[in-house]
Amino acid sequence: MSLSVKHLNGDSTFLLTFSSTDYRIPQPGDSPPPGTFTILLDPWLSGDSSVFHPKFALSKHTIPACINHLSDISPPDVVIISQDKPDHCHEETLRQLDHSLPHTVILAHPAAAKKIRGWKYFNPTKVHSLPIFAEKKPQSIIRFHLPGPTLDASPGEVTVALIATKRDMTGLHNAIGITYCGPSFSNRFSIPISSLQRPHTSQVYRSQSNSSAFDLPGQQRPQSNSTAFDYPTQQKPFLETLPPSPPDTPRSNSANSPTSVSSPASDAFFSRTATSSLSSAPSTTQSVYAPFRPKSMSVIYSPHGITYPHLIPYVTSHLVSKAALPLTLLMHAFDRVQNPWYLGGNITAGMPGGLGIAQNLVAKCWVSAHDEDKESSGLSIKKIVTSKYTVEEVRALAEEGRKGGKVRVDVRKLECGEEMVVKP
Repeated sequence: MSLSVKHLNGDSTFLLTFSSTDYRIPQPGDSPPPGTFTILLDPWLSGDSSVFHPKFALSKHTIPACINHLSDISPPDVVIISQDKPDHCHEETLRQLDHSLPHTVILAHPAAAKKIRGWKYFNPTKVHSLPIFAEKKPQSIIRFHLPGPTLDASPGEVTVALIATKRDMTGLHNAIGITYCGPSFSNRFSIPISSLQRPHTSQVYRSQSNSSAFDLPGQQRPQSNSTAFDYPTQQKPFLETLPPSPPDTPRSNSANSPTSVSSPASDAFFSRTATSSLSSAPSTTQSVYAPFRPKSMSVIYSPHGITYPHLIPYVTSHLVSKAALPLTLLMHAFDRVQNPWYLGGNITAGMPGGLGIAQNLVAKCWVSAHDEDKESSGLSIKKIVTSKYTVEEVRALAEEGRKGGKVRVDVRKLECGEEMVVKP
């Protein structure tokens, strides 16, 4: 598996391309391999961004976007809007998408989804509010089913969740959690049957083929008489028949293990989370047919920042169950932006906020997001104080406490148009 990250503007617009194989830059006429899934984050290509009124806050790009129009890229499978502020939910840019969204679904923060529907531009059945993640509500996670390339392959899955900060009056500080597990060929093995819990109530978008055609929640779907454990006899049409990834197993001490992390801090974290996730499983192991599923890739996108304690329920329940740790990619600002309390207080948590996430989740890669030096004016910016951090400073702090470990944080500040590839 691999993940391509391309920075489309100088701020927080990114194109993520997940692939079940090693990613390569597509050539004209190429068809994406099975399991490819693309996500466009917070598109803002050109034009102004104002909050309340231009005299209160007005921002403009100082770095031109690397594309002139969203038609310059292939239609993404999903567009994610992390909040309703216009530098994330930019009407002029979003209207560059086909209004019928034949190949795309928009998932947006509830306030942003309401705003987008109010434009009366898009097919309303393709614009959906992201539910706020709640540990005891499986339906708060959006799931996409990725068919395998052959009948004896097990489907893959993409999940999207919105993690909110409690009592955040500004509505800025949240995170988008994404996991990806590509389609894989099936294998037979024995696992505790109790660890295979079917997601009965999760919201599901089912891909009809290898293209981006989705069934939407609320549409009538045929009932399946299949059980959850009869793979690989046939490919199942719905996610409800697919047992999710088994919980992360205790970590191997083998140096050749692809998930081996020798950092003492990370070992302590994984031993806690893995033990707690398996503690309720009975000792009796029953032989069942289940697809072999590799570790998932995981992304936390939080341009304004979120404190690590707010992520813990998502991490210990969802990321552990998806075998999605260590964190593959953290997308978080480096620079800290602060206003007086009466003008909103903290605007962007920056490196001090992202550091706890990177260290606790042993992030493999940290990419700067929302750090463009924009041209800004208005009453709200007159008392702003910005603390800037370089790539070297962020890397040095993120790697503190990992003495003797083998994990190194790949810290990047991508230029506009620059693309990188991250692997599990």
